[in-house]
Amino acid sequence: MRRTLPSLMALQCFEAAVRHLSFTRAAEELNLTQSAVSRQIRGLEDFIGRPLFERVKQRLVLTVAGEAYAAAVQDVLDRAEAATLQLMAYRGEGGVLTVAMLPTFGSRWLVPRLVDFSARYPDIQLNLVTQVRPFDFDKVEADVAIHFGPALWPGAICHRLMGEDIVPVCAPGLLKKPLLDVRELLDYTLLQHTTRPQAWNDWLSAAGLQDMDTHQASLLSGPRFEHFFMVIQAAISGLGIAVLPQFLVAEELASGRLQLALDQPVRSQHAYYLVHPATRTDVYKVRVFREWLLAQAAQEEAALSSPG
Repeated sequence: MRRTLPSLMALQCFEAAVRHLSFTRAAEELNLTQSAVSRQIRGLEDFIGRPLFERVKQRLVLTVAGEAYAAAVQDVLDRAEAATLQLMAYRGEGGVLTVAMLPTFGSRWLVPRLVDFSARYPDIQLNLVTQVRPFDFDKVEADVAIHFGPALWPGAICHRLMGEDIVPVCAPGLLKKPLLDVRELLDYTLLQHTTRPQAWNDWLSAAGLQDMDTHQASLLSGPRFEHFFMVIQAAISGLGIAVLPQFLVAEELASGRLQLALDQPVRSQHAYYLVHPATRTDVYKVRVFREWLLAQAAQEEAALSSPG
């Protein structure tokens, strides 16, 4: 059955006019005349059966219907452009593998290792995007995802990669004197991580702090940051003490840009997982990436658990 769709040119003209709120500037972007863009928009409105723009005090504004349609059209064109660019970058039979990753884990741990994967599988084109929470694979353009938390992801399979040890770190010179007890941490600013709001509670409880309820005000105060890389930079800058996965700050600890506020690592109750829909288990690009990543994670866990 033939689809009920307007022309692609009409959609492109509409989308450009939405961004610029000007037919003239849309025409300049598309290398068309202003009258050509105007005709395309009128034709689109006739096709749909309702106005998409109106003039208010000589300004071009979207109607209510236009606002709703603009969001859908922009999403469709964005997806079409992304698919086109991926296909243009296509290098072989492996296809394009889109990996949704946690920002700091991806940039600090995964990305430096991808040169090995690309060398082993040059036919697979990697496309990396960031996602910090579970999503519906049917609604997001991703083949696999990196997840931290419990092994729960509706409609998908979770493959455990590795755990993590959490440590309190700070800039050299921040501490007035070496800390001997976890309670002394409460005398300093505690840096907070938005997506792990209970990080300090969990670490201090496991480290042996008593009377947790009486310290809630101190535990929840302090600057909040959305991503670990922000927390890391804040700690390096001397803004306060942070609890962070030790493997993510190994470089800073080795170089002396950060130090352990207390040498008391606590094993996280959660872990990192590679996640993908069950229907993609045997897809070549997913299968080889899973096997490769599990091997990389096993090496990391072995290195972390080895003495010294």
